[in-house]
Amino acid sequence: MEWILLFGAGVLGGILNSIAGGGSFITFPALMFVGVPPVIANATNTFAACAGYISGSYGFRDDIANTGHRLTLTVVLSLIGGALGAYLLLTVSETQFLTAIPWLLLFATLLFLFGEPLSSALSRISQSSSNGSKLGLVAISVMLVVVSAYGGFFNAGLGVVVLSYLVLAGYRDINQMNGLKLLISSCVSIVAIIIFVIDGSIDWGRGVAVMLGTLSGGYVAARVSRQIEQKYVKGFVGLSSIVMTAYFFIDTYA
Repeated sequence: MEWILLFGAGVLGGILNSIAGGGSFITFPALMFVGVPPVIANATNTFAACAGYISGSYGFRDDIANTGHRLTLTVVLSLIGGALGAYLLLTVSETQFLTAIPWLLLFATLLFLFGEPLSSALSRISQSSSNGSKLGLVAISVMLVVVSAYGGFFNAGLGVVVLSYLVLAGYRDINQMNGLKLLISSCVSIVAIIIFVIDGSIDWGRGVAVMLGTLSGGYVAARVSRQIEQKYVKGFVGLSSIVMTAYFFIDTYA
């Protein structure tokens, strides 16, 4: 029954990750529900979700390819940030980690909901400077490292945070944004997994059960999401992030 539960959570998580992000809000609590300690559950969830990220990225490969020369820089910065976040996770206690979870999710939710106004403000600031384009590139690059560090530290909500970053970076096509979201998530997860493996922080048996589920749901959802209007996908992300943030605040402080 435990494997069925974890596999089912993985399928749902893989679908959600490919459509809008936030699939770890299903898989992470499922791992904790079956008795995996919080920090180990987070590391295991990163391992399990990675398969869905990779398969989803393949589904959006054409959209990702259209990003051009920025692609290499995106991958490198994602790897650097993911490594930093994974290292930080292994330095905090489980109590500190549990206390931080709802605040991290609140940050992700606010960033997504107010990303477009912030993007407009950032563009105005950049254009008012003689070195606007250079300053904008530096700001966006630093932001990507921070976003990736978030993902290495706490995988749940990574999709929401990355989508928010992409809004700030000036992307508007939801299919391209979803593809880049999955690519960045893949890079962050791969480098974090390497660090977690070295530290021995992954529950392999339960992680494989979730991983098989995410692999099954990720690719199919990547193709289906193309048929959904952008406003519905964005609306779903906003609503789900609010609900999930509220749940973790209640679970932590109630």
